[in-house]
Amino acid sequence: MILVPVKNLANAKQRLAAVLDQASRVELAHTMLLDVLETLATWANRPEVAVVTSDSFALDLARRFDFEVIADHANRSETDAIEMATQVCQERGVDSTLVIPGDIPLIRTWELETILRLAPREGTVLVPAADGRGTNAAWRRPEGLFPLRFGNDSFKPHLAAAKATQKPCVVLPLSGIGLDIDNPSDLRQLAAASGETHSQRLVRQWDLTDLPRAANE
Repeated sequence: MILVPVKNLANAKQRLAAVLDQASRVELAHTMLLDVLETLATWANRPEVAVVTSDSFALDLARRFDFEVIADHANRSETDAIEMATQVCQERGVDSTLVIPGDIPLIRTWELETILRLAPREGTVLVPAADGRGTNAAWRRPEGLFPLRFGNDSFKPHLAAAKATQKPCVVLPLSGIGLDIDNPSDLRQLAAASGETHSQRLVRQWDLTDLPRAANE
């Protein structure tokens, strides 16, 4: 099963507050989630998809694409949401999970297919963020092989936890999945990349030339 955790989008992308007002940040978060779910919807042979959320916009999108919703009433963190959703999968007998965030608007179906094609019989596939710090996709079989702990520097801990299981772990850099949008420099990369996603069209309407360099750190 594919799990997409979505926290309350009204408070999304606080690290962009220096360059985008709240309305723009919310619009960006909504548009990126649309890109991610739309890509999943076009994947013909995908596993089942569940959006883990209590956010009203995310709920509406999940219904639009006929995806399942696993209600996250606590809305504490991505980590807590995935831990809860993983327990749901275990109770159902789901044998593998693929966790992807809602802020990777350049995600492509062939990248998702590559993850499943290279996945070991038992073990892990990890897709690092472009900066090598975060984890932008995590596939596990069994579904709860080890706990996922998301954050700005989650990749190395995830890699260590995967290796500690003594089962195969595939590290798979993928440029589309790898670009999550957290900093002004990410906005520039999104705008400059080839493609015409909803998020790219939105960001290209904005004047990014005078973004404060300090905010890129």
